[in-house]
Amino acid sequence: MSKYQVVGIGNAVVDVISQSDDAFLSRMGIDKGIMQLTDQERGEFLYSQMENRKQMAGGSVANTIAGLGALGLSTGFIGRVNDDELGQFYSKEMADAGTDFVNPPVTGDMPTSRCMIFVSPDGERSMNTYLGISTELGPEDVQEEVAGQAKLLFLEGYLFDKAKGKAAFQAAAKACRDGGGKAGISLSDPFCVDRHRDDFRALVKDLDFVLGNEHEWKSLYQTEDLGTALEQAASESGLIVCTRSGQEVVVAQGGETITVPVRAVVPTDTTGAGDQFATGFIYGMATGQSLEVSGRMGCIAAAEVIGHYGARPEADVMTLFKNEGLVE
Repeated sequence: MSKYQVVGIGNAVVDVISQSDDAFLSRMGIDKGIMQLTDQERGEFLYSQMENRKQMAGGSVANTIAGLGALGLSTGFIGRVNDDELGQFYSKEMADAGTDFVNPPVTGDMPTSRCMIFVSPDGERSMNTYLGISTELGPEDVQEEVAGQAKLLFLEGYLFDKAKGKAAFQAAAKACRDGGGKAGISLSDPFCVDRHRDDFRALVKDLDFVLGNEHEWKSLYQTEDLGTALEQAASESGLIVCTRSGQEVVVAQGGETITVPVRAVVPTDTTGAGDQFATGFIYGMATGQSLEVSGRMGCIAAAEVIGHYGARPEADVMTLFKNEGLVE
């Protein structure tokens, strides 16, 4: 019997969100709509420029896992925070959301990671991440009784930016699969794919499921033709999922390809759309739903989160599933 239905491993990042216009982004030298890594000095400067800050425990896979915990699944998260104010805030927030944050805060010079998210009037978000102590996440943080007791393990592509993170990722995946679980990955973002293309191409072949958006899949196979990219991915992987920013979601497994329609929603803030799509989809996987129902669950969770600021749901997503007749 698995201790956890789903475990995630990734960067434990406190999201700090504020609204801004394009002129502000230009003044700050921020590229609109993408995630940029910053050093500590720039991270602290941008933090100081934020007005009406709203903060919450974040990190891409952590958002997914917290969403699954809120839906009632038994969940754990493997990550690293400092024993500072933001680190204590982070571990409490995860616990309050119903997820075991399995690594206690540690002392050290590097502060807890934070991501400054500037949301434009059109809902586009520009992320500036100071990774801090998350870059120190290593295989020693992966507990056998956590990863090895997971029915499903969800891994964050960003971990590949550091050798220690990559080793932690590989240790977690091995422990999960040795214990009879399935391991999958979020491709994270197109630039992350660019940096680790060979590794990610190998993971598509090796892991049990891979989630990404159209830009990430096209980057992975270095083509502008999404159909070509997905055809190759589907021929190599157990299960692939491609989200397409408000257009139909494509899911392929073992020669079967389905498309899941998406209801158009005018976004307030697209932060967390991919993370919460993953929440819905993985909830479907964990509870034995069909690919189509899992895809619909993903779309419902994503639509909820883009309707307000922040990367975590505000409505009861389970009620939304029930309203659509997807669960009893």
